[in-house]
Amino acid sequence: MFEFVSFSIKQAWACLFGALMLAMLVATFLWYPADAVLARYDVITIFAILIQVALLLTRLETLEEAKVIAVFHVVGTVMEIFKTQAGSWIYPEESVLRIAGVPLFSGFMYAAVGSYIARVWRIFEFRFDRFPSLWPQFVLATAVYVNFFTHHIGPDIRLILFMATVVIYGRCVVWFRPDEAHRPMPLVIGLLLVALFIWFAENLGTFARAWSYPGQDLGWHMVSLAKLGSWYLLMIISFVLVAAVQYRRKEPLRDKTTPRG
Repeated sequence: MFEFVSFSIKQAWACLFGALMLAMLVATFLWYPADAVLARYDVITIFAILIQVALLLTRLETLEEAKVIAVFHVVGTVMEIFKTQAGSWIYPEESVLRIAGVPLFSGFMYAAVGSYIARVWRIFEFRFDRFPSLWPQFVLATAVYVNFFTHHIGPDIRLILFMATVVIYGRCVVWFRPDEAHRPMPLVIGLLLVALFIWFAENLGTFARAWSYPGQDLGWHMVSLAKLGSWYLLMIISFVLVAAVQYRRKEPLRDKTTPRG
């Protein structure tokens, strides 16, 4: 029971960026005045910037992690611009701080995912058995990203991508340390569980009208479970970026001496 409590506290600490962003989305939805000088979306963007600066100044996030998060931020913003123009979802409120109709805080939602992956890796002292080489992971991450664009004009290969994740990561086991001993989990299961919690968070975000999917303008409803698969695939990109940073640090991605508890 103590180990479970420790695990929960560490997970919450790793989710700091995302939790603060969600809290801001809900708080501004419930209490931010509609006639305020600053648009609600702009306030959220400013708040997100302050979070990022605070994490760096307090050294809760390293500069290397921040670089990865920045890359994922750009990757997410580019996709947001394309997806909103394709009608996949909309941002119903006005704002000044936006690019091509996409408020700048949207990129920080992707950055929150990158922040979580980087922080949870460090906080739980990840070690791996049978960690795959980086090059097939980069190929997979590139294919995932490209498919988010091309499936609008061509075949959707996400089923192939799902199978590819099992082929690449299926044998990999991640060892994480909730308390004193490391505990094992199949990496694919771990990624799926994280995607599930992101899906829950997305439901909260759409409830707070931070963005809306088609049909939600008539009244809020749960986000389709199909988005769970989308987040699972999108998380692969963040995971590969963080793995590349760990590789450059020459930290052991594979560890045959991990204590089995």
